[in-house]
Amino acid sequence: MKEQEYTPPCNIRIDKEGVWYYQGAEMFRREFVNYFYQNLHLDETGRYVIILPDDRCYVDVEDAAYIINAVDYKRSERGNGKGINLLLCDETSEALDPRTLWIGPDNVMYCRVREDTFKARFSRAAYYQLAEHIEHDEVQEMFYLKIDGQHYNIETKFI
Repeated sequence: MKEQEYTPPCNIRIDKEGVWYYQGAEMFRREFVNYFYQNLHLDETGRYVIILPDDRCYVDVEDAAYIINAVDYKRSERGNGKGINLLLCDETSEALDPRTLWIGPDNVMYCRVREDTFKARFSRAAYYQLAEHIEHDEVQEMFYLKIDGQHYNIETKFI
């Protein structure tokens, strides 16, 4: 039998807004939630798994485990444009890889985070911050983000 078959549920659920619940009760202690984020992995089947030194269990995730709470614009490394920094729900930040942006169902914006490991959902506030810089190409009928002189098309997908 494969190892994931032995992985029990944590009785932890992450809703589509990124709120964590244990046995139905909201987990409000940020230090615990952030500790779980530090130990969150995807197994070979795509399940979210918390792996601790002496324990391992899977987490039910309604949409995306990571939520982008804010978007910050900065000078790019080349100095001739702007890069975008993402403030994540675990109180960390990282640079946006604009190649990973997409629009999902209900016009929700997503991207990939943590070295392209996890899907992340933009909060409404972060989406509006990003949307200020999204442009529309009427010829191609495509939305795009222009960063550092390059255009990054934003595709619509339903995954």
